[in-house]
Amino acid sequence: MQEHVSEQIVASTANVTPFKSSAQTDFDVIIVGAGLSGIGAAFHLQRDCPRKSFVILEGRDALGGTWDLFRYPGIRSDSDMNTLGFRFRSWRGEKAIADGPSILTYLNDTARENGIDRKIRYNHKVKSATWSKPEARWTLEIAGPDGKTITFTCNFLQMCSGYYDYDAGYMPGWPGMERFKGQTIHPQNWPDDLDYSGKRVVVIGSGATAVTLVPAMTDKAAHITMLQRSPTYMVSRPAKDAIANWLRARLPDKLAYWMTRWKNILLQMYFYNLARKKPEGAKKRLIEMAKAELGDGFDMEKDFTPRYNPWDQRLCLVPDGDMFKVIREGKASVVTDEIETFTETGIKLKSGNELPADIIVTATGLVMRLMGGAQIVVDGKTINPGTTLSYKGMMFSDIPNLASTFGYTNASWTLKADLTAEYMCRILNYMDRGGYAYCTPKNVDPEVIPDATPPLSSGYMQRARDVLPKQGSKRPWKLYQNYAKDMVALRFGKVDDGVLIFSKREAPAAQRLRA
Repeated sequence: MQEHVSEQIVASTANVTPFKSSAQTDFDVIIVGAGLSGIGAAFHLQRDCPRKSFVILEGRDALGGTWDLFRYPGIRSDSDMNTLGFRFRSWRGEKAIADGPSILTYLNDTARENGIDRKIRYNHKVKSATWSKPEARWTLEIAGPDGKTITFTCNFLQMCSGYYDYDAGYMPGWPGMERFKGQTIHPQNWPDDLDYSGKRVVVIGSGATAVTLVPAMTDKAAHITMLQRSPTYMVSRPAKDAIANWLRARLPDKLAYWMTRWKNILLQMYFYNLARKKPEGAKKRLIEMAKAELGDGFDMEKDFTPRYNPWDQRLCLVPDGDMFKVIREGKASVVTDEIETFTETGIKLKSGNELPADIIVTATGLVMRLMGGAQIVVDGKTINPGTTLSYKGMMFSDIPNLASTFGYTNASWTLKADLTAEYMCRILNYMDRGGYAYCTPKNVDPEVIPDATPPLSSGYMQRARDVLPKQGSKRPWKLYQNYAKDMVALRFGKVDDGVLIFSKREAPAAQRLRA
């Protein structure tokens, strides 16, 4: 096993195209973002397109993306690591629902073993990307490490910068916030030195972050209250995948990982489709499961029954029932109400009740920011992605040679990220074989109807309606949120599908005149 892994590493790193120099700024491909998506894209690029020069531009000073940024107590995956992990590198941790530091170690190891860490330029934040059709190249304006503007150029641009603003989370703002004498914290900017021992903590919100924070903080806090406007679906699942661990102990690593991965993919697809086809039955079953975890003495209708159907928003994963356990034991409580105002000592609710607090955590969500907030300009025209159609969930209508990774909303992010990276490589290789310089998704079908409805009804999606690309009423513009369908389309489907238009570079004007 050790020898086999070593051979893999050597074979992969042998494909690393070295920089011409540390000052090189022109590449075949530029990947923006050194998180999970960017590292995966780099692996596929050096494996499938070994002659392509590329660099990863990372705006922060470390790789890891989400898993390096968020430092709040209990930070963990909300998907199983056998599908959130890369297809090409097994997850070997005992826990399938893994903590943030373990995931960050996995990403660092993957980058180091495959020579990807040597291709990252840190503190390089992309401010704008401008496409020139005559040159068939992108010109990127970068805020460099010393604050100076640097220019990079490339033929193909792969955006792997996530979907939210890394600088600040969403803060709705409430009356009287300035009056509160304690600490107010957003999970995205968690202080390293925060001591919540013996403190009364109120966590505002009921999404994945809140459901993670509450049980993690009960080890030291005097009491934690989760304040929600409305409930969310919470589902208990074992942190350890017993079947995965059993297979790993008895089968070769790759085979065990492949079997576990497909087990989880198929189960997720089955339960998701069942919930969408029979929402009332799924809703009833989820509430029954929550009640069985909590026991008697709780207002299930008010505090644990959402107003929406399952998968209108993502379900909140509760590993080993930890959230239910701390509520059952009285270490945490759930209050469903709305905020009237902050006070000097806590929060006054619209019901007239007051919640005393020493620390208030505003787990109120993210600010969506596609492509890292970079301005996209095509042939002199600034493009708002919200005016485009999404092609196969990875490119944009009328924007040449640009792909953007956006994972699934109903499954692990990496499943779609891996497929996106594979398809990018297929496009690049097809262009090389045909002598093409660029490709552009073009909608010429009058029967395609644009749809601006976000894939989820979550607040962060609704707030971003105007900047999210629309989907169309049929392929290849329609998003199915279905790994099996996407795998067939992206891994095995035609690249030259009549919608992605391939073009050769225009001859210079002087050359055309001579002709």
